[in-house]
Amino acid sequence: MSMPERTRSVAVIPARGGSKRIVRKNSRNFLGVPLIVRTIRTVLASDLFERVVVSTDDNEIADLSRAAGADVPFVRPAEYATDEAPTAPVIVHAIEQIESIYGMGIDFVCVVYPAAVLLTPGDLVRAAALLTADDSDAVISTIEFPSAIERALRVNDAGFIEMRWPEHRFTRSQDLPTHVYDAGQFYWTRPKYWSEQISGKPYSDQRVLSYPMHRWQAVDIDTEDDWTFAEKLFELNAIN
Repeated sequence: MSMPERTRSVAVIPARGGSKRIVRKNSRNFLGVPLIVRTIRTVLASDLFERVVVSTDDNEIADLSRAAGADVPFVRPAEYATDEAPTAPVIVHAIEQIESIYGMGIDFVCVVYPAAVLLTPGDLVRAAALLTADDSDAVISTIEFPSAIERALRVNDAGFIEMRWPEHRFTRSQDLPTHVYDAGQFYWTRPKYWSEQISGKPYSDQRVLSYPMHRWQAVDIDTEDDWTFAEKLFELNAIN
């Protein structure tokens, strides 16, 4: 399956070099292969994109990315490579650079985070079909909350547990709606989505669809425990 004819799709992988919680995370070997390389291979294997571009400020990441088959046609500016820099300006900058350097217009952008090593090419293909079939602004990867959020507990200022929504104390979980959260794996979008994110436009004012993923695919790799857990899941599920 591919995108409809006459569409120009690019993938953007934002991968800065200055990760702190796991030093050099994006270029570190994940089961013997650099993390960024595994994700590039997944994106390329989907066979959906005219360009797969890595936005980075780091020479090692750039070299690894090019060797894996991705393009690194520009250096990410320092102001977009800090701990505090949000994703949207990074992607808007990348889109502008791609359009300028390659002289191409862009119909669709798929942003994939470099640590999305549990993502599969099939996920990207199915989400692409969803995006175009429903004429939406974006399709984002989501995971269903394992429990009803209306039954959530919190610790109050005195240190004791209380219900966040006490009116649901006796509501059966099967009678409560299903909620999902952003899995942080990929964002299939039209280019305007990212500039609208900068302006603060909420999801409710955009046509954003949910692409449900398996719970085991959404590991936020921020600690050594996360890293080990992701490797075990990768091996267990025999991801290519």
